[in-house]
Amino acid sequence: MKFTFYHNNINVLDLEKSVKFYEEALGLSITREKEAKDGSFKLVFMGDNTTPHLLELTWLRDMDRPYNLGDNEFHLAMRVDDMDAALAHHRDMNCVCFENLEMGVYFINDPDGYWIEICPAK
Repeated sequence: MKFTFYHNNINVLDLEKSVKFYEEALGLSITREKEAKDGSFKLVFMGDNTTPHLLELTWLRDMDRPYNLGDNEFHLAMRVDDMDAALAHHRDMNCVCFENLEMGVYFINDPDGYWIEICPAK
């Protein structure tokens, strides 16, 4: 038996805003969508067009408040081939929330407060 990664899921409050963020900040694009017949939820899968791993954004119609992300250290991590250009882009977007210069990584916040770690490709 062998398991392979398929996707990570996060719940989002404003699906359109989140899709736009992941497109602009990380260059992800929508690979497929699924919507409940009764409109109670919508799933949007986004990928990097390089790896098979996907990010699933889940929007729930009846959620009327920001998600409580708790105290856990959950985060996504992305590699980038040009850290300087990426950091400048994310600073322009005003979404950099933490820099660890000693480790050579930084984190950005998505619209719902999830952290994404940006790591050098090497």
